[in-house]
Amino acid sequence: MSRTDDERTFAALPPAHGRGFAETWWGRAWLRALEDTALDGQQLKRGRRHAREGAVGAVSVRPGRITAVVKDRDGTAHRSDILLQELTDPEWDLFLDLVVDRAGHIAALLDRDMPPHLVEDAAAAGIELLPGIGDLEPECTCDAWDHCPHTSALCYQVARLLDQDPFVLLLMRGRGERRVLDELQVRSAARAGRTEGGRPADTGPEGVRADEAFAARDILPPLPAPPPLPERPGEPPALDTETPPAPGVDPDALALLAADAAARAHRMLAEALVPGHEHQPAEPELTRDQDAVRLAAGTEGHPRVTGRLAAGTGRRRAGLDLATRAWRLGGTAALAVLEEEWTPAPEQAARARALLAEAWDETERPALRASGPDRWTVPGAGVQLRLGRDGRWWALRKEGGRWAPAAPPAGDPASALAEVMGPTDAPGDPAPGLAEAMGPTGASEDGSGRPV
Repeated sequence: MSRTDDERTFAALPPAHGRGFAETWWGRAWLRALEDTALDGQQLKRGRRHAREGAVGAVSVRPGRITAVVKDRDGTAHRSDILLQELTDPEWDLFLDLVVDRAGHIAALLDRDMPPHLVEDAAAAGIELLPGIGDLEPECTCDAWDHCPHTSALCYQVARLLDQDPFVLLLMRGRGERRVLDELQVRSAARAGRTEGGRPADTGPEGVRADEAFAARDILPPLPAPPPLPERPGEPPALDTETPPAPGVDPDALALLAADAAARAHRMLAEALVPGHEHQPAEPELTRDQDAVRLAAGTEGHPRVTGRLAAGTGRRRAGLDLATRAWRLGGTAALAVLEEEWTPAPEQAARARALLAEAWDETERPALRASGPDRWTVPGAGVQLRLGRDGRWWALRKEGGRWAPAAPPAGDPASALAEVMGPTDAPGDPAPGLAEAMGPTGASEDGSGRPV
């Protein structure tokens, strides 16, 4: 092999009997670009045969072009060229920055490896390193208008060269190995020089001060208006393929998660487009169990998924059903009221007792028995009031021996209780029940010392 910085010439490779032309993923990508572009499969087949028989001579690689002489079986020689678009200088600058940005990229290239993440990052930045359909443009003295056997043979032979050294691809894209490595070294040294002992080095001013940037905002062009909100969330991909799922993978669960993610993204975008949204408090992060209940609340018609959610949270199906009912009534607050008992602070407890004393007229006041620091039960009615941490009141009804959420919250106990029982449903003598509801002393007093 002979070389300059802008050209490399590879000696003719021996015949490739009994082996493939590409073993690396980037070599196979090169051949895929050829096979997806060529219109005549017979020409490709003849090209593979030429390459296997060693009919491709020395290959010259330089920016934008590869060249070789390819012989037919009768000895007729043809000059064949493959043209590939070079990267522009700005594209090279961006690509080299991407290489330096991620640890291991330079080492991989030096080890004659093409990291998939590097190619993916470059593609995301609009830089296509590997050719695609139509990128390999053929020229041949046989005057064929498409990929002929000679240009096809050249492409198959180049796949073998790419397997050995990905710098061949970079040279075709415009820069040789020595130049690439030199520029990477300069960038790496500059980046290392910007830090001294973990602190930015004093290399002079960089960027723009924040106050200057904000001061200039009125003379900058306005940002474009945001795109309109889609009418509905996007549809997740169909998973009913003929390929059986991997062990442990539930297609129904995956479909549910994809649809849920799309719905949440649509809701978050809708909220973000509301004026003043940036001043609203951020939503609290859900725990794993809370998120499982949220998912279960939207899985009607998916009993298998609901069963997996119950098992994953250590709940029985009946317990998960109660939790989802609570979630539909009030999200995390309702779930906490259902599953957590808490002790209000003295001021909160005093306010709760006052509300219980004042919420009803004497003739309508139900009997209430304190059943815990944050809950009061109506004896014989199977109804219970609970005080949430946010000061709202919740009504629950006993079903099958378990308390179940029965209505949305209310700001006072009378309104909450009215949602689940009428005025004639309160059994028993209200006075003793109310006295018990007032707390451990049996009565709550105002400033005069008289029972309220």
